[in-house]
Amino acid sequence: MDNLDLNIDNVYPFVSKETIDEYDELTSYHIRHLHQRTGRGSNFLGWLDLPSGITDESLVEIEEVAVELGKKIDVMVVVGIGGSYLGSKAVIDALSHSFSLCMNSSSYPSVIFAGQNISEDYTSELIDFLDNRSYAIIVISKSGTTTEPAIAFRILRKHLEDKYGEQEAAKRIIAITSADRGALRKLADDRGYRSFTIPDDVGGRYSVLTPVGLLPIVQAGFDIRQFVAGAAKMEEMTRPGISFHDNPSAMYAAARNALYRQSPKTEILASYHPKLVYLAEWWKQLYGESEGKEKKGIFPASVNFTADLHSMGQYIQEGQRNLFETVISVRKPSRNVEIPREKDDDDELNYIAGKRIDEVNKMAELGTMLAHVDGGVPNILINLPELNEYFLGQLMYFFEKACAISGYLMNVNPFDQPGVEAYKNNMFALLKKPGFEEESELIYKRLKSQNL
Repeated sequence: MDNLDLNIDNVYPFVSKETIDEYDELTSYHIRHLHQRTGRGSNFLGWLDLPSGITDESLVEIEEVAVELGKKIDVMVVVGIGGSYLGSKAVIDALSHSFSLCMNSSSYPSVIFAGQNISEDYTSELIDFLDNRSYAIIVISKSGTTTEPAIAFRILRKHLEDKYGEQEAAKRIIAITSADRGALRKLADDRGYRSFTIPDDVGGRYSVLTPVGLLPIVQAGFDIRQFVAGAAKMEEMTRPGISFHDNPSAMYAAARNALYRQSPKTEILASYHPKLVYLAEWWKQLYGESEGKEKKGIFPASVNFTADLHSMGQYIQEGQRNLFETVISVRKPSRNVEIPREKDDDDELNYIAGKRIDEVNKMAELGTMLAHVDGGVPNILINLPELNEYFLGQLMYFFEKACAISGYLMNVNPFDQPGVEAYKNNMFALLKKPGFEEESELIYKRLKSQNL
């Protein structure tokens, strides 16, 4: 079976091959520290050997729960934010029919998401959607007190209990949380919810290969065994002892770090497949939260081509030269649609009549890459043989491993996120949460002085 392939040839016009090769020893050093658990953040490295460590028994348990629930529901609502939903959302969107919610033809429940925002309109419209549908809830949180999912779960839990009664509602709630602490663990134990554990040593943005990602993915009808197998293959391809040029995660980390040290401070993840929009959202959290600290880090942005060539393409081609692109190319499409020939050729498309749409898309991809490189934008190319569970598993583990190496190359801890507490503390002070009385007084004085 083919594997994910990394091509950095379009980096070499901007950074010499010799410069990239100089990362050989350094990336090997950081990979050894990762696997020996001797680097920064070593208490959050449980994801590192997850693919090879997942047992058949744990997969069977996840599959059995999904099958049991799937027999009686139309919709599964996944409540979570950040890494608690982006990984499964990325995989489900990548594998689902683009119009699955419109077709109502799947034998599996629709998987939708809540708790990733605090929008009153979204929540109200979600309740409208669920009123006449049979549904269950997967609630994901280590603590159970993260504001966005906690609000959503409280509202949805009441709706579920009003709809089915407390006893039946409890059978329709799955909690994925810490093993022995936190508000959600206590609630699950007190009310008898079935539960799965988030390992203490796995952070949210690295959690897609735990029940956090696997249960929603299998609930949507996709093969988590192939997903895990793909990740396990990439784990093997990036382990200590693999040569630098054969290790795609090491090469990617080295190329982006070499560019970062030269001048580009923004990385744009581009794809030519609309099903990869949420894969890019997952990637942005992974890299933004892992690297963006201590006044360091590459800013992660994303575009979906060719649509965004008609909006962002101008800036990428001729704007400030402070960016580089990483392009995910899917080699083989799942479908086959040819462009028909027309007698009159009024739209002047007969020159491509008989070609598959994907052939036109690939030429747009190649033409854009050449134009952007000529315009001064370095390009990294990730070739994915096709869009399926196995190769998505490879891709996501590849990005996780590269992110850890890259964080170490920048001399930051890629497994913490101290900066996210700042907005939370301000929000709690503004809402006058108990325990934040002093902060509340200070922040309201500040707002008054600024006439806000």
